[in-house]
Amino acid sequence: MDVNGSAAIISGGASGLGEATARELAAHGATVVIADLNEERGKSIADELGGVFARTDVTDDEQVQTAVDAAVATGKPLRVVVNSAGIGWAERTVNREGAPHNPASFRKVIEVNLIGTFNLMRIGAAAIAKTEPVDADGQRGVVINTASVAALEGQTGQLAYSASKGGIVGMTVPAARDLAAIGVRVNTICPGIIDTPIYGFSPNSDEFKAKLVAPVVFPKRMGRADEFAHLIRSLIENDYMNAEVVRFDGGIRFQPK
Repeated sequence: MDVNGSAAIISGGASGLGEATARELAAHGATVVIADLNEERGKSIADELGGVFARTDVTDDEQVQTAVDAAVATGKPLRVVVNSAGIGWAERTVNREGAPHNPASFRKVIEVNLIGTFNLMRIGAAAIAKTEPVDADGQRGVVINTASVAALEGQTGQLAYSASKGGIVGMTVPAARDLAAIGVRVNTICPGIIDTPIYGFSPNSDEFKAKLVAPVVFPKRMGRADEFAHLIRSLIENDYMNAEVVRFDGGIRFQPK
């Protein structure tokens, strides 16, 4: 499916993987809607790309609906939903002092990463369903969710994060089967160690990044956000890619910590 002339909504589009995706899709003719909490940065990117910003807490049904409505209001058919909003968290099930994991922090990670993804997927797909098919197969659009290799090989202290990302992986096949009736494909990407601002710019950041890169097989470096965005576009354009979970990690296999 060609994104040119279509609308695409990207959660978390004001930074990192989401920003790179917005830039990639806009460069290929999509009208992008950046759904993010960072209003200043989100508006700036949207204005630069000729798109639209919608301040969005993905855990809030009404805000997600407003963001999807903004995509529809562009006048371009909504064809693409990309879920890249998410938060990280590190906490052991039982810490060194013997205290159990805080249920509030676990719940927060699940709400943002898993339920937030579910919200935009379901509301976005409902809007895509109202568009005309683009081909003889009856295809109307694509949903791409962002999980993590932590969903498959979670490390020490990643209980909440791995559970949330594992839930996204688990939704992939049933969502694809559900949405086949309306001509919507669903795929999930599991990134490994990608060089984004989350890893910081402190004097020690290079040393920290080198430690993260050590288990990568090849190429021996962190992935780039633009490489992730290219994969997003590839999954959109390849019409036979459906119900797949794709590792994007340079062959890394996480160690316990």
